[in-house]
Amino acid sequence: MCGIVAAVAERNVQGILLEGLKRLEYRGYDSAGMAILTNEGRLERQRAAGKVAALEACLDASPLVGSVGIAHTRWATHGKPTEHNAHPHQSGDSLAVVHNGIIENFEMLKTELEGQGYAFTSQTDTEVIAHLVGREFTLGQDLLASVQRVLATLDGAYALGVVHRGEPDTLIGARKGSPLVVGVGIEEAFLASDPLALLQVTDRFIYLQEGDVVRLRRGGSIEIFDAAGQLVERPIQVFEHGDGAASKGEYRHFMLKEIYEQPQVIAATLEGRLGERSALIESFGNGAEQLLSKVKQVHIVACGTSYHAGLVARYWLEQYAGIPTQVEVASEFRYRRVVVPENTLFVTLSQSGETADTLAALRFARELGYLGSLAICNVPGSSLVRESDLTLMTQAGPEIGVASTKAFTTQLVALMLLTLGLGKVNDMDEARQAEIVTALRGLPTVMGRVLGLDGDIEALSMAFAEKHHALFLGRGAHFPIALEGALKLKEISYIHAEAYPAGELKHGPLALVDSEMPVISVAPNDALLDKLKSNLQEVRARGGELYVFADESVGLENAEGLHVLRLPYIDEALAPILYTLPLQLLSYHVAVLKGTDVDQPRNLAKSVTVE
Repeated sequence: MCGIVAAVAERNVQGILLEGLKRLEYRGYDSAGMAILTNEGRLERQRAAGKVAALEACLDASPLVGSVGIAHTRWATHGKPTEHNAHPHQSGDSLAVVHNGIIENFEMLKTELEGQGYAFTSQTDTEVIAHLVGREFTLGQDLLASVQRVLATLDGAYALGVVHRGEPDTLIGARKGSPLVVGVGIEEAFLASDPLALLQVTDRFIYLQEGDVVRLRRGGSIEIFDAAGQLVERPIQVFEHGDGAASKGEYRHFMLKEIYEQPQVIAATLEGRLGERSALIESFGNGAEQLLSKVKQVHIVACGTSYHAGLVARYWLEQYAGIPTQVEVASEFRYRRVVVPENTLFVTLSQSGETADTLAALRFARELGYLGSLAICNVPGSSLVRESDLTLMTQAGPEIGVASTKAFTTQLVALMLLTLGLGKVNDMDEARQAEIVTALRGLPTVMGRVLGLDGDIEALSMAFAEKHHALFLGRGAHFPIALEGALKLKEISYIHAEAYPAGELKHGPLALVDSEMPVISVAPNDALLDKLKSNLQEVRARGGELYVFADESVGLENAEGLHVLRLPYIDEALAPILYTLPLQLLSYHVAVLKGTDVDQPRNLAKSVTVE
């Protein structure tokens, strides 16, 4: 991993590839590189450790000029983040390859190649692919056949871009377990791991399917072969989001921009999916009502922030729809023996639709006898969407900041729509359905009011700048929101943060509380408020500093050791969505004060497409 851009055109492609890499910087990476087949018939390469700007400086000093090329930003998996481990990797001076993913049997293949005299200059698994394809090419195979023969020997995940000076007008791409799209231009074609990388040259894309291999040639020729080697056609889709989605605009960071976009994207996610008094089940796709009417259990599987969204949904589905719900981390689910109750719906959540563990969990689930599968996702052409029975697309638009914000809240909205849909076919009280629908319609407006408190939250953040630890508390459906708040703080400010159900304070965490351990809590006006207040008193009695985001009607007042920020009223069913916003803003402002890289926190990638 982490980012691929490639092109075959009638013009110099260095600028296209470099701009594509810049647009992929949000994904997280530690080195960058580019290889181009020059107009003189040479294969030339430039690589640099660090940011794309370092590669750009190398290209300014020694430009690469040619119409076929590949480029990459690398997030280290095998080998340290150094120049010699950066992509592209070569086999001699003829072939270059870029690769996202992990080749699990690379050590065995490397030993075989070394025995045949091939020399390795990196610690990566990718260099094995370069030598394997180079070996096949020397045996008389064309580049397409060489790649196809090599793919049959690889165990693991890959998205590939391959060029060879023996076929100077050709670019080969392949995918298995890692995303790759074809950009369709006018007499030119492109490859990328994300459409955002190519929006400066096209808005038309072909989303390659699992096992596909593509051959792009000068003049715009595109040939796609499936896993069996058969020539196939894949639909061209027009990218729905404008190029401006990849720009910060007036905001200092993408994360802040995306926090502020939440009222708009939630309104977009709700559009056309609410009836007068209930959710429209047909929003989930053809056959949704027939499938949902049979559901007796729900099993939600996801990773990271999406997992927290699933935890909130468990409270909703059981309270409002009366559906028993299990929520599990995808990387754990796929490695255990799973017992599937009869008529269980398998639900996956992913912003990208390419999260490796979540995709693998979906594929594993197909073998286990689930009633059906539903994907809640933000990317229409993604693998998760294509491989699920039903889909509910969020409308968050591209999310550039590594720390997820608008993707999380739009997932929560989608999960509430699922709750209402299942409630509708399970005799949920119609009056309660109507109340939640009304609240959903008003949610974007109330969220706008919370964003208006940004200045007050920024002032609170100053108390965290010199802290090293923080504790987040919540009860009921707000415990997952506390988990999400802690995750955001640790992701972008590098402050160690943990979250607990407030009722668990006495069972261990209270030992950590002192004046140097800020405690953050959310306090909506719900049935658990009185119990939460008692938990907060336990913190104050131990000298802890409390920061509480509370409903304006709960009666909490600022006092020594107690800092209260009042939020507008929202129906308690939707309070988890609303109370997410101040925690996002708090984390953002703390990170800015600490001077961290807010949009690209260290060691993290936006889309985790390897295990």
